[in-house]
Amino acid sequence: MTCKPLVVLGSILFISANPMIRAQEEMFRGLEDRAVVLDIIARVVEETAGEVWNSTNSKVTIPGKPVGLRLVGENILVVVQFTPLFKSDGTNVLVALGQIWINVPNEGIRYHTTMQTIPLEFGEQIYFFPLGSKRSSEDARIEIQLRLHPYSEEKNTDPDHPIEP
Repeated sequence: MTCKPLVVLGSILFISANPMIRAQEEMFRGLEDRAVVLDIIARVVEETAGEVWNSTNSKVTIPGKPVGLRLVGENILVVVQFTPLFKSDGTNVLVALGQIWINVPNEGIRYHTTMQTIPLEFGEQIYFFPLGSKRSSEDARIEIQLRLHPYSEEKNTDPDHPIEP
């Protein structure tokens, strides 16, 4: 007898969850018009060796929701968040917040933060350097190349990659 109530309860939960899923899908469709894609190319460049590492990603987001990036090296950790914002005057900005931990031999760990508001247009390529400019020719540098474009452009050019809720 105890099995029947459990089966019925499971059916009730499944049936009641179905309208919630539909509501989430409808809400997401409403956000799809505002969705943007942030293309990110992160790379480490050394003066003598050239590009020693790179990574390419595309992340879907909406204005005000940050996209995170974490770079972990032997003696460095870089955590960056990029938040696209659309102003009421029609201009776009990308807020870049970076946190950097560097283990300096014989000195210990150093911590740096950076925050920049970068004006940009859709399709424009911008560069973000979380470590700042190079201090000497031996220093490696981290370059993060960014390009923001509307999700609708991606959807029209790549129908096999739908946005996922």
